[in-house]
Amino acid sequence: PHDGAIVTFIGKARQFSEGKKVLFLLYDVYESMAQRELEKICETAIKRWPLSRAIIAHRYGKVEIGEASVFIGVSAPHRVEAFEAAQFMINTIKKTVPIWKKEFYEDGSVWIDGGH
Repeated sequence: PHDGAIVTFIGKARQFSEGKKVLFLLYDVYESMAQRELEKICETAIKRWPLSRAIIAHRYGKVEIGEASVFIGVSAPHRVEAFEAAQFMINTIKKTVPIWKKEFYEDGSVWIDGGH
C-alpha cells in the first residue's frame, strides 16, 4: 500500500542483431552461481534504493525469437527510484552473472560478448 510505482523490464530475443537475421538464442548458465548472483543483485538494489520488492528471472536453454529471456520487477514508493533500480539490475546482470548467450543464424552461430 506504500508503493506508487511498479516497474517491469522484459528482455526479448530479437530477430536481427548486427544486421544478421537471428533464428534463435541459446543461453548457457552456471546455474548455482547465477542464482546467487541474481539474488545478490536484488539485495543490492533493495539496499541502494527504497524498494519494497525486487525480482529477477532469467531463462536458459533455447529461446525462440519474440520470447522473453529475462524479467525484472521492482516495487517502490516513487517511479524514479523504481526505474533507476531496474536499469541498475539489468546492467549488472550483463556484467556479473555467469550466463552466456549464443546467437544462431542461417549461416552459423556466435557467442555474444557480455553474455546478453
